[in-house]
Amino acid sequence: MILSYASQRDYDEMAGRPGDAPVWSGEDFAAMGAFMTKFNQDLEASGELVETRALGAPVHTRRISGAPALVTDGPYAETQEVLAGYWIIDVDSFDRATEIAARLGECPAPPEVAKTAYADVRPIIEHASEIGL
Repeated sequence: MILSYASQRDYDEMAGRPGDAPVWSGEDFAAMGAFMTKFNQDLEASGELVETRALGAPVHTRRISGAPALVTDGPYAETQEVLAGYWIIDVDSFDRATEIAARLGECPAPPEVAKTAYADVRPIIEHASEIGL
């Protein structure tokens, strides 16, 4: 699984609600959208894409913790980045998954966003014996 991250600020700007110092322009979002469309098409064409989804803004998040359950609405002040979306891919190796995720570094973004952007690659396990600790 490849995991990508964003901030509430990014979501606000995508929705046309920039803050005091907007970072993204409409052109930036269009370039990112075009890149992601091509990225997904390439994975689909190679047969490696299983599923991909974008996730809703942090403001639409609820965190449940403890027993009895404590429910907190997002966004959370202590969190800058949140999971923005994911790709589930079917590849021959962890190295191939890493190679695919590294392509996300080519995604157009404003410099201050690009310098802190990252993606995680994590195996999906089917059984506890696969945890590999």
